[in-house]
Amino acid sequence: MNSITRPEQLRPDENWRQPTRISGLIFAAKAAGLRAQRRLTDILHPVPKLGREQCEILPVLLAESVTPLWSDPRQSEAGLQFGKVENLRRAARHFDGVVIPAGEIFSFWKQLGKPSRARGFVAGRILKEGCMVASTGGGLCQISNALFEVALKAGCPILERHAHSRAVPGSAAQLGRDATVAWNYVDLRFRAPQALQLKVGLSAARLTVQLYGRAQRASILTPVLDVDVDLDRRPLTPANDCGSCGQTGCHRHEDPLKKLGAPRVLGRTAFLLDEAWPEFRAYVEQRRAPGDRIGVPLDGQRWNKPRYAWSTEGFDRPVTATLTSLIHSLRGRRHAANGRRVAAQLQRCEAVAKRLARTLTPDVTEVCVAQSLLPFLWKMGVLGGRRVTVLMTRMPMEKLQSRLDRAAKAHPDRATLADFRAPADVVAAEKAALEAADRIVTPHALVASQFPGKAELLDWHMPSALRTPRTPKRRSIVFPGPSIARKGAYEVRALALKLDLEVVLLGSDLEGEGFWSGLPVRHATRTDLNWLREAGLVVQPSLVEEQPRSLLAALAAGVPVIATPACGILPKLGITLIPENDPEALVEAILAHTDVPPRYTSGHTTLSQQGHLSAAEAS
Repeated sequence: MNSITRPEQLRPDENWRQPTRISGLIFAAKAAGLRAQRRLTDILHPVPKLGREQCEILPVLLAESVTPLWSDPRQSEAGLQFGKVENLRRAARHFDGVVIPAGEIFSFWKQLGKPSRARGFVAGRILKEGCMVASTGGGLCQISNALFEVALKAGCPILERHAHSRAVPGSAAQLGRDATVAWNYVDLRFRAPQALQLKVGLSAARLTVQLYGRAQRASILTPVLDVDVDLDRRPLTPANDCGSCGQTGCHRHEDPLKKLGAPRVLGRTAFLLDEAWPEFRAYVEQRRAPGDRIGVPLDGQRWNKPRYAWSTEGFDRPVTATLTSLIHSLRGRRHAANGRRVAAQLQRCEAVAKRLARTLTPDVTEVCVAQSLLPFLWKMGVLGGRRVTVLMTRMPMEKLQSRLDRAAKAHPDRATLADFRAPADVVAAEKAALEAADRIVTPHALVASQFPGKAELLDWHMPSALRTPRTPKRRSIVFPGPSIARKGAYEVRALALKLDLEVVLLGSDLEGEGFWSGLPVRHATRTDLNWLREAGLVVQPSLVEEQPRSLLAALAAGVPVIATPACGILPKLGITLIPENDPEALVEAILAHTDVPPRYTSGHTTLSQQGHLSAAEAS
């Protein structure tokens, strides 16, 4: 396919004239005619829109382009720089993951569609009649430049490509490897010599475009150029900037002092939050600045929901997902099985994330986001081009599920260890988002240890100490629970049966009726502080634990606590830590704090050695 004519032809600089309203009308008329010509051509010779269906793994990185996002540091240009990055962010979603079958044609505009305001595109700079002017969709040439570069490197026959008429800031025009685009008549098209897949993403500072294939680089042919591509073209004259060219008599001249859309602040932070942990409330309060934005599931203070009691005062245009949160809360209550409840929680997080994404206006350059919302915002592509801080409440899904898989294999009789696994695409999205994140913030010590070099470990919020004297029961242990395998319920039950201990349960019975049969069991509520006054020992041998509030309350009250590192509390707080899946260590720790008859402790013989624990219980 040969390159079609466009109204902005490459011409000597001395022939360039200052644009006028008449020249603008002529340009618009020519562009309208060329758009009509292109539509007719596409009807007669249609080019398919490519999908993401992948029949095979394409493991070889054939080509890569990495370019800076922020090309103009001037304060007067900040608004349009934000707009350019927003346009790149939206465009990247349409190209990332696209598979180009062998022999198929890739078309920039067929893949992206029209960059209109209705589709979320905003004003950025474009080259028009030799000048950089503000226009919806401005800045997309950075992606077309990168696509052209990787297509050349990968040996793709170039079917259509147009060079810029002037040097554009941040483009590769000086190197002759640029490819300008203008809807819909100035396109970039190339043919895939083999099956290819695009990877397009934005970090906080860079746009990365990669092209993967099956064959090694050595077997890629030299680029076949079906259009004239001058890779050694002479340096171009820089384009005029309508905001700084000084041509005050031009009808396109922009007064920097009166420029519409000029940002009030040079970037801002958006806080997209979920549960209002006290540690995170303090962190947000310390970090927030005037003009920052906030999105929360609902107004916890208005709805009397302490779980979501975030302060929104002083934030710019707070966004809530009240109706979405209430609907999904009602749906979640209908599910009795733990696995179905967790699945419902994921659905709620996805719905809330979509609503709170409205907080991310183009001038948001930093995002502080709850872990529960992270994978869904990543899949939406709205985190690209922004610095991301993650408020983490638990282990990453990939590692958490790996822990549960190993435990389920070791204990096939414990069905709840395998009752739910998150969809693979959600797990992969969370992993990619965490790798790209700039900072991880959490009070959970085990979670923080997974991210050396970029984790900030917060102090746990310690409850107030009890004001009344404690009267602990020495042969009674408290199990915060809930009663489910991943929280150590089976280990606690086995030890209590052999040691004849009373168990005080604070959580619900998720392992079913009869789980605690044969044991002296007493139920208490977390809000009733009587359990703290009578507790002689708190035991939580968890495999998974997110928010150890009951353990922290016990430590604050002076109650001995035995737990695993999975609970996320450091030894400096006075907790006794034992290895996970180590019944011997658990026995020794409990014997050290419990009034047990001599027959269990004589000679310091462990219960498993005396035969008081079965082989399955000891493992």
